[in-house]
Amino acid sequence: MRNRLDEIPHETANPGRRAAKQLSKELFPAESRLSRPRQGTEETVERIDAAAVRAFYEAYVRPGTATAVVVGDLTGVDLDKVLAETLGAWTGEPAEPLPMPPITADDTGRVVIVDRPGAVQTQLLIGRVGPDRHDRVWPAQVLGTYCLGGTLTSRLDRVLREEKGYTYGVRAFGQVLRSDAGGNGASMLAISGSVDTPNTGPALDDLWKVLRTLAAEGLTDAERETAVQNLVGVAPLKYETAASVAGTLADQVEQHLPDDFQAQLYARLAETGTVEATAAVVSAFPVDRLVTVLVGDAAQIAEPVRALGIGEVTVVTG
Repeated sequence: MRNRLDEIPHETANPGRRAAKQLSKELFPAESRLSRPRQGTEETVERIDAAAVRAFYEAYVRPGTATAVVVGDLTGVDLDKVLAETLGAWTGEPAEPLPMPPITADDTGRVVIVDRPGAVQTQLLIGRVGPDRHDRVWPAQVLGTYCLGGTLTSRLDRVLREEKGYTYGVRAFGQVLRSDAGGNGASMLAISGSVDTPNTGPALDDLWKVLRTLAAEGLTDAERETAVQNLVGVAPLKYETAASVAGTLADQVEQHLPDDFQAQLYARLAETGTVEATAAVVSAFPVDRLVTVLVGDAAQIAEPVRALGIGEVTVVTG
């Protein structure tokens, strides 16, 4: 507990972590677990004692809630026997799935500045909630998001880094949140990066121009082809170790996805056309439904950001 309490101030001091904390607080209702840090706050961590830890493990860390994932060269190995001699001794009652309330979020377009007086850079985190891997649009959303900001050749990097020199890099991504056995879930769709303080307003202005141009003109076939090559062509390198394969399979179990999900995803990515990818990424990042969190010097950036008209601007302490 003491280690965790020591970590929290350091996380708060990190602009990226501070932005993520604020975005979750903005998007999700206060009563939702998703609105708070995954590893707890100082107030919640301080309340944890040994009895609470034991009670948690007795309730949730048991056979009825567990799935064993085994990956490796199993030639000549009697896996059933090995499991019987090890995990077979672990007994307990079957578990009922935990009820999960629907994920709701407020993506009304607005800007929240976490004030850091004297900061020479502004951390940007722009996000909303969208479909997760159970939705048919997921492959197209992955592909379109990659074209927008998945690599150094993406649109956001090309404009904000190469052409304007505002940043060392900006990324767009989808982060899976959670899903239940019925496939009801969501993902966090976000754009992140940092820019020097004086160029905060111009950088946001150009970022919104990229999104508007994307909606008006769409992706190009060349962008789509590059994204497919990068996402699908290098996929085998991600699974060179047994640990990476096991991690992927465990994730699929946790998210209630079929065993062949990853293989089917790569097949769908290769089949997704430019028009479909464009529609998905435009739907994922609508210019009027994005919550923007800026960690920086409010005295310098608030007025230029207000002038952009991308949403009501509020300032909170850092």
